Amino acid sequence: MKVPFLDLRLNYQSVKEEINKEIQEVLDTAGYILGPKVEAFEARFAEAHQAKHAIGVSSGTDGNHLALWALGVGPGDEVIMPANTFIATAWGITLTGATPVFVDCDPLTYNIDPAMVEKAITTKTRAIIAVHLYGNPANMDGLRDLAVANNIFLIEDAAQAHLAQFKGQMVGGLGEISSFSFYPGKNLGAYGEGGAVLTNNDELAVKVKMIRDQGQAKKYHHHSYGHNYRMEAIQGAVLGVKLKYLEEWTRMRRMIADKYNENLNNLDGIFLPTETAGGRHVYHLYVIQTEDRDGMKNYLDGKGIVSGLHYPIPIHMQKCFQSLGYRKGDFPVTEQLADRCLSLPMFPEMTTEQVQYVSENVRLFATQKATI
Repeated sequence: MKVPFLDLRLNYQSVKEEINKEIQEVLDTAGYILGPKVEAFEARFAEAHQAKHAIGVSSGTDGNHLALWALGVGPGDEVIMPANTFIATAWGITLTGATPVFVDCDPLTYNIDPAMVEKAITTKTRAIIAVHLYGNPANMDGLRDLAVANNIFLIEDAAQAHLAQFKGQMVGGLGEISSFSFYPGKNLGAYGEGGAVLTNNDELAVKVKMIRDQGQAKKYHHHSYGHNYRMEAIQGAVLGVKLKYLEEWTRMRRMIADKYNENLNNLDGIFLPTETAGGRHVYHLYVIQTEDRDGMKNYLDGKGIVSGLHYPIPIHMQKCFQSLGYRKGDFPVTEQLADRCLSLPMFPEMTTEQVQYVSENVRLFATQKATI
């Protein structure tokens, strides 16, 4: 049996007729940037996340930059973020001229640890970025308390967490501003690049809209510095269709995760994902830990099972951030995860047989290792 890591072709087949119709409407009207398809999607995406405003942008990375830019973060400022995340979170900081300050993660949820954040706050700290990693919401209570006590911004990087919840509230509206990614492999994926910025602050929403469109308040009236971070109409059309099915796809992801948990429970040397207390994990990724991660990955490859590594080189160990002075050993939990984490196949269309096949082979490898 072959089991892909995800299957975007199968996902497309499930919505093909609706998607093709929406794309054809964009082509027929020849309005390719922003426009009614994007506006309709923005309204529905904001509503789905209990937020007042959603602004469609060109990518999640651009959304990270826009969020900080709109808040006025810049040179001389520090922004605290987890060392255990994808590097795009850091680009949003560096593009403003601010300095990223990395902190270690919680060993159970893999998310940013409020206790570590508290130790990292200085007089230069302007913001904390909470990444809802793998679709698991961060501990927003602890982070919000720190933000309020220190008069700093709380930002959500929800690139992997569409429809995730923390204590009954949707992520995306739990801080001052948030960013989402619609990279094709995300739970809600475009057919190209795309992202969104969410906020409940009217003034921030106006700023983000201006910045994404060359700083224009209206055509040729540039009220601020800006850039071209606009969403394409075709992506708005695609996302508008797929959003209708996102809750059902999320339910299926959670069912698959439950089956993995059931099948892989009590295996020596295998650590399963832990859902944040009070959270609703949406399982963009299903990530386990195992000491012989590379051995298991190679074994699964040989069985036709595609797995992933998220993320094998911690951000603080990347060459591009050498100038910040971090060293191996600074963030032991993050570094252990980089060596031990393995992402198993996870997509809504997975069959029961595929989940069982993956589970059986993980168990077989783990059992063989335990008897050596």
